[in-house]
Amino acid sequence: MSTVTVAAIQLAFGEDTDENIRNVGEVVREAAGMGAQVVLPPELFEGPYFCREEDESLFANARPTDEHPSVVAMRQLADELKIWIPTSFFEADGPHHYNSLAMIAPDGKVAGVYRKSHIPDGPGYEEKFYFRPGNTGFKVWNGPDRSTLGVGVCWDQWYPETARAMMLMGADILFYPTAIGSEPHDPDLDTSRLWRRAMVGHAVSNVVPVVAANRIGTEGGQRFYGHSFICDERGDMLAEFGAEETGALVAELDLAAAKKHRAAFGFFRDRRPELYGRLTQDI
Repeated sequence: MSTVTVAAIQLAFGEDTDENIRNVGEVVREAAGMGAQVVLPPELFEGPYFCREEDESLFANARPTDEHPSVVAMRQLADELKIWIPTSFFEADGPHHYNSLAMIAPDGKVAGVYRKSHIPDGPGYEEKFYFRPGNTGFKVWNGPDRSTLGVGVCWDQWYPETARAMMLMGADILFYPTAIGSEPHDPDLDTSRLWRRAMVGHAVSNVVPVVAANRIGTEGGQRFYGHSFICDERGDMLAEFGAEETGALVAELDLAAAKKHRAAFGFFRDRRPELYGRLTQDI
């Protein structure tokens, strides 16, 4: 394990599912052409971020993993391009519904599914109406060149426990597909700075590169602010977008250097798990 090239996609999405998936596919192809071995699209990219409001008719859009159009399309593309594509989708599992991610491997197979652990509930982000809390636990997967990939989904990215759990499972890179923007209850609240700082904090405190992919555009009066980025294990930006750019960010990550730095910082050497019991107790 030495270097791995990764990409984050930033796009706006409309009502046409086929067009959204096709647009993502085109940018995935561009990123692969620039050498990306792992390409991260945003959260729930098959359409608008439907959790802005509670609408029972939208449950009809959920599909089992192998039948979801986003998963089907990305499986074909991963097999063709021989890359990893962490694919966010609205999953139906019998009577249950999840905000899920399929880790699609270069052979086009689904290496596993992660179900979003932390489910938000507030103005513009009514996810508890649609999704059960994930029951998979945090997950990591074997990636290119003997790397290990960890993925959290959107609201997961605010929790240091998510990042640390994936690190303890051996993650070398943390990926966060996202759908986040303006706050309908407070037009003056711009969380874009907080959002990035939280994930850069995960990079610094775990000495690990972080890749974040967000959508842009205005949907039903809610503005999604982009600012997708790739940072290294010191939290320094390797590639970043603002609020309007579309396309793929691509960066090469030196995982051997990150591993060396991680050991030197001693954060994992000096952990005191026997003192952390309070973290597993309810408030």
